[in-house]
Amino acid sequence: MKEINDIISAYHLATFENIRMALATVVKVEGSSYRQPGARMLVTEDGKLTGAISGGCLEGDALRKALLAIHQQQNKLITYDTSDEGNTEFGVQLGCNGIVHILFEYIDPADPGNPIALLQQLENSRQEMVIVTLFSLEHRDKQPGTVLIADAEGKNIALNKGYHTKDIVQYALSAKERKESFLAKVEQDGALCEALIEYRPPLVALYIIGAGNDVKPLVELADILGWETTVIDGRATHALPQRFPKAKKVILATPEQAITEIHCDPFTVFVLMTHNYHYDLALLKFLISTETRYIGSLGPKKKLQRMLDEMETEGSMVTEEQKAKIFGPVGLDIGAETSEEIALSIISEIKAVLSKRQGGSLRFLTTKIHHEIRNIS
Repeated sequence: MKEINDIISAYHLATFENIRMALATVVKVEGSSYRQPGARMLVTEDGKLTGAISGGCLEGDALRKALLAIHQQQNKLITYDTSDEGNTEFGVQLGCNGIVHILFEYIDPADPGNPIALLQQLENSRQEMVIVTLFSLEHRDKQPGTVLIADAEGKNIALNKGYHTKDIVQYALSAKERKESFLAKVEQDGALCEALIEYRPPLVALYIIGAGNDVKPLVELADILGWETTVIDGRATHALPQRFPKAKKVILATPEQAITEIHCDPFTVFVLMTHNYHYDLALLKFLISTETRYIGSLGPKKKLQRMLDEMETEGSMVTEEQKAKIFGPVGLDIGAETSEEIALSIISEIKAVLSKRQGGSLRFLTTKIHHEIRNIS
């Protein structure tokens, strides 16, 4: 979502300055590629790039293709074949051993259904959303582009130029149910075209319970990833907005007040790091019954076990399912010592949990690094 939000901001600036632009989207990958379907990059007429469609190898040629789409005011599909090291058709030697199809869409700010106007519906949304992008691998065919943004129930949040079929809506519902993106074939104007059905979860919402100095790098790293961070603490000397300029909110609250300030969904995560046992305990009692998939507990395992024992002594039975979402000591084992290193360890563990990955070294991975976008047709 951070990439899309950055693109939206760049779009508004270009529109204000009356600069024409195009949106490049990776719509299909065959083999290996640095970026996967759904990666986007905004290209403005003056050569500015926001977002990325590769590790930097395609961007130069993509700029030229985007400028062509801008000048012709027409969508274009370009295919980069990196599987043949002798292929110099595009002047790039990527060595990625894959074929990458990129759709370039001309952006008309006066059109309320232009691709970025549709993508704006994702901004600040706490819903799971689906983006539908239609394209044809026959390069001379019509390239519809971004046509639909749908919410979790398959309702149209935004729709472009009347592209709406029962198949598209059903695919959108399926993507939400599976919580994954996939490729499919749909019929438009009597012809078959391909559709990237793209599942997009909301931004990660990170609540940090504690406002000590060790929280500062955690807030800053979360901001780099585009996460929304809320800092809560009961100390008036610590819970100050000026101490955490990158946080969305900084709240001064007792444990009882803090509970009323928390809005939780499956994409909300928590880290308990007040260095106050009773404050952390009060929040843990509440959080284990929420939808969160991650509760990090700073401090030794002995502290966490003491909290769990005390809860059970009070009659609050903690199930194995609830225990499974508590991570204490918090963070991945990377040998972290400083607050910055600990923040990196925590952020990495949260990302791994939300991505359903183990967080180990890629050198030991026996499968592909990226989840393959399947073609279900």
